[in-house]
Amino acid sequence: MLSRREWIKEGLWSIPAFHYGLGTLLNRRISNEDDKVTSPPTRPFVVELPIPPVAQAIQKLDPAPDPAAHQRYSEFPPRVFYEIHQKEAKHSFHPDLPENLTWGFDGIFPGPTFHARYGEPIIARFYNDLPANHVGFGIPETSTHLHNAHTASESDGFPTDFFFSGQCKDNHYPNIYAGGDPREALGTLWYHDHRVDFTTQNVYKGLVGFYLLFDELDSGHEEDWNPGLGLPSGDFDVPLAFADKAFTPDGQVFFDAFNFDGILGDKFTVNGVIQPFFKVARRKYRFRLLDAGPSRFYQFFLSKDEPGKTSELFTLIANDGNLLPAPLAVQSVELGVANRMDVIIDFSNYKIGDQLFLENRLEQTSGRGPTGKIPIGDAILRFDVDRDAADHSRIPSKLRELPPINLSEVVTERRWVFERSQGAWAVNGKFFNVNEIRANPEQGTAEIWTLKNGGGGWSHPIHIHMEEFQILTRNGEPPAPHEVSRKDVVNLGPGDEVRIFIRFRDWVGRYPTHCHNTVHEDHAMMFRWDVTGRNGENPPSPRVFGTRILP
Repeated sequence: MLSRREWIKEGLWSIPAFHYGLGTLLNRRISNEDDKVTSPPTRPFVVELPIPPVAQAIQKLDPAPDPAAHQRYSEFPPRVFYEIHQKEAKHSFHPDLPENLTWGFDGIFPGPTFHARYGEPIIARFYNDLPANHVGFGIPETSTHLHNAHTASESDGFPTDFFFSGQCKDNHYPNIYAGGDPREALGTLWYHDHRVDFTTQNVYKGLVGFYLLFDELDSGHEEDWNPGLGLPSGDFDVPLAFADKAFTPDGQVFFDAFNFDGILGDKFTVNGVIQPFFKVARRKYRFRLLDAGPSRFYQFFLSKDEPGKTSELFTLIANDGNLLPAPLAVQSVELGVANRMDVIIDFSNYKIGDQLFLENRLEQTSGRGPTGKIPIGDAILRFDVDRDAADHSRIPSKLRELPPINLSEVVTERRWVFERSQGAWAVNGKFFNVNEIRANPEQGTAEIWTLKNGGGGWSHPIHIHMEEFQILTRNGEPPAPHEVSRKDVVNLGPGDEVRIFIRFRDWVGRYPTHCHNTVHEDHAMMFRWDVTGRNGENPPSPRVFGTRILP
């Protein structure tokens, strides 16, 4: 693999990607001989944590959606409609830095938070209003993936189903339980761009948002009259998107397009701002933690009075956004890219005037992944206890029962090795090829997949679209208590081997599996697999489903 300097020396700046991804790098000046950017200094905890607004539904879409473009549309006709516009806008990461031009859903980073409910199907129409003549990193071609919704392939945001500036596309989110089983309920989801080869750049640019899904059990209500779990809700249910960034000396977001290993920043943003503070009441809060990438792993601790001083207990209730069978008292949670962890922090244990810090103590110095060392880390978010408030929420002793693993459903086993090859990234020795179908599971069956880290000291958070899975073993042993759950991302540390049980229900069509260190994904660590109809029927052509792109 050529070094950055070799790319320049060989004149490869003239490739077509110059216009979209690389051109502005010519105007950047890196700050040391290791090709690492050192961002300008910023004061911690001077910006209040922003909370993304809730997405607002509209009466109808004009023109009306095309039922023929979606599987099972008549069974799950949409009851709620949204228009979301992807557009460029000015954004302030910190008052010590100048404003940046970012991309966002409805022009904000993170985008609006969907509040959806099971039994209320949605059509979300995504408009691409990005500048067609854009120069700089990112490409104004998008494919929105709702991670990890149980959706038909045409609405999944397949990486090559992208559309262009000036166009829009309808995604149908039926909000149904996989297999009709309420134990398969999803909770904390997120949506992001998934354009092939440019996922990292477009997400780094700001195309990220939350999608929260509720049902009768996880109802979004904590009042005594509600029969659900009574988890913290409303203003006390707070999504937190973590994304590290690098900035040039003049305060503009920097993206290293020649880094094929993993992008790390030296500034930590939460909901789009650097090291914010958040005023909290003396009561319980639910925080939905999301590692929005592109490459950093986190291990979050809660410390009182000053960073690194203590390791306070808090409660883990969900892994990858899905409720655990029972809550776990923990001192830390670890997130790979795209992992979600829902935690409850009870601030009633503290006094007004107390300050607590959410800090990342997991050392990571390169795109390879974390070193495993747990030093005194980076304080990323400060909680300021400043008032009392009524608290009707509770932490029940049981949350959501896991669906059973029925090994009699398994019809085959597959093995996938995620490895480095020729300076890029491969699965079973092959680079991503959209036209190559690597597996054909049949609808209504289950399989066992073995996910193996091919070595080299790298870490890979592996994401499988469409259906969640359960871990059978990690390195031959039963999973840790927090991994006894339903998951859509599994973290493979160096040398790890994880066996999972996965079903294929409800939908047919093509889906990807990939490393969610999106730099690895964009450099070919991804493969396509298709769910065929029962009895081996071919899935519908993407020309039939999902490619109606409105002008």
